[in-house]
Amino acid sequence: MIKIIAAGAAAPQDDKLNVLVLANDADPLAAPLDGVDCVELNFPKFTDGRAFTQARLLRQRRGFTGDIRATGDVLIDQLVQMWRTGFSSAVLKEGKDPADAERQFARYAAFYQGDAVVPQPRFARG
Repeated sequence: MIKIIAAGAAAPQDDKLNVLVLANDADPLAAPLDGVDCVELNFPKFTDGRAFTQARLLRQRRGFTGDIRATGDVLIDQLVQMWRTGFSSAVLKEGKDPADAERQFARYAAFYQGDAVVPQPRFARG
């Protein structure tokens, strides 16, 4: 599950992390990741989904194991898809309740398709 961060709140230990803020038009396959603990990917508006692709590329092709954080226009109904594409934390949009966000994950207990978290599809998991 994604670590939920309320808007305006800093995540614990953020001051100790080496954070790379990746622009939406940047190629995650070419990003310098040496020594990076956290990659921030921005959602400038809810209709811009480039950060989903960037997260998946970082996890699956680059093998990045650090924190991938969603920032910007982060809506509660997008959190499950964010988690499935590789995000590990998200800063909610102003005015969104973290408790509502956590309930979103209880609605979807399992998935048939593979994803960045569990690559095998359901039928292959046994």
